[in-house]
Amino acid sequence: MLQPELKFRRDKIRYLMAQQGIDAALIACNVNLLYTYGEIVNGYLFLPLHSPALLFVKRPNNIVGEFVFPIRKPEQMVDLLKENGIPVASKIMLEGGELPYADYMRLASLFPGSEVVDGTAIIREARSVKTPLEIELFRRSAALHARAYSKIPDVYHPGMTDRELSVEVERLMRLEGCLGIFRVFGQSMEIFMGSVLAGDNAATPSPYDFALGGKGLDPSLPGGMNGTLLKEGYSVMVDIGGNFYGYMCDMSRVFSIGKLNDEAYAAHQVCLEVQDKVASMTAPGVVCEDLYNAAIEIVTKAGFADRFMGVSQQARFIGHGIGLEINEAPVLAPRIRRELEEGMVFALEPKIVLPGVGPVGIENSWVVTENGVGKLTICNEEIIEL
Repeated sequence: MLQPELKFRRDKIRYLMAQQGIDAALIACNVNLLYTYGEIVNGYLFLPLHSPALLFVKRPNNIVGEFVFPIRKPEQMVDLLKENGIPVASKIMLEGGELPYADYMRLASLFPGSEVVDGTAIIREARSVKTPLEIELFRRSAALHARAYSKIPDVYHPGMTDRELSVEVERLMRLEGCLGIFRVFGQSMEIFMGSVLAGDNAATPSPYDFALGGKGLDPSLPGGMNGTLLKEGYSVMVDIGGNFYGYMCDMSRVFSIGKLNDEAYAAHQVCLEVQDKVASMTAPGVVCEDLYNAAIEIVTKAGFADRFMGVSQQARFIGHGIGLEINEAPVLAPRIRRELEEGMVFALEPKIVLPGVGPVGIENSWVVTENGVGKLTICNEEIIEL
């Protein structure tokens, strides 16, 4: 990756560090190394406030450069920092919200005279506003994502289960270049490449904080497809993550096995209305909660509030930031008074679940522009009959 891009990203973090009197950061987690160094290594990026970043790397052993230092263990960093004239930081931040406790304590012990603080929020704040290069990678991902989805009708055949269809969709995505890995912030959510939800399985509560749940195939991964036979009158929602360049492009589309009942098409249209309303309101300075409230007003008036974003267990958001992970800032949810900023990228996903039919609705990825918002995922938004 181009060094000016990486320097710009690091300087975004430095700017936020300076506001809190932090002299240095030690970055160890994969996603944050990818953001600040441009690739994942087994090692650490030491980011001083006023001097170049230093990379301390254990593996791979083929990385060289002026500011690259091979190490076997983190304790070696202390002497290397001294040898390179880096002063002891009075206040240093670690990724307390992501590192295992043992790793955090080991790294903190390297700086006995320093105040050690959690810098997770600072890094996530810096990542919440994307650079022009990141937005371009999203645009490219969105085009590949849409191309794969456009081929879904070609791989369906009668008698399939949701699992069999999911395998075919995953194959389409991989053929377009999808990396497969689905990165999520935090330890409480896990998923494979995404979800395919059909019929009443879409209403099954899940422990994960996704818009819709699903039982899953096994208690070890309780979310998504469960082996449901795709039969006449069922809807099928495909929500596979579009990770083509490390960035989690997000898009859901609905298919039907034969025709659905009239209520399903009406509910789908309500979701499209929510999308249009929220998109028309979105601009820099708009408060996230206001967008959520606008969506709730529409679905309530239409009579679908009790089945919006789930049935017995309803998700309390309509959208979420996306980036190197699927759940970044901002979040379009109640009590979130954060204002949108130009360069933020988020997924908007109004969805309704109809018992006996399944899920309907829409999900697209959007970028906040200078005066409004731009749709990244361009693909047929109507219910497509298989």
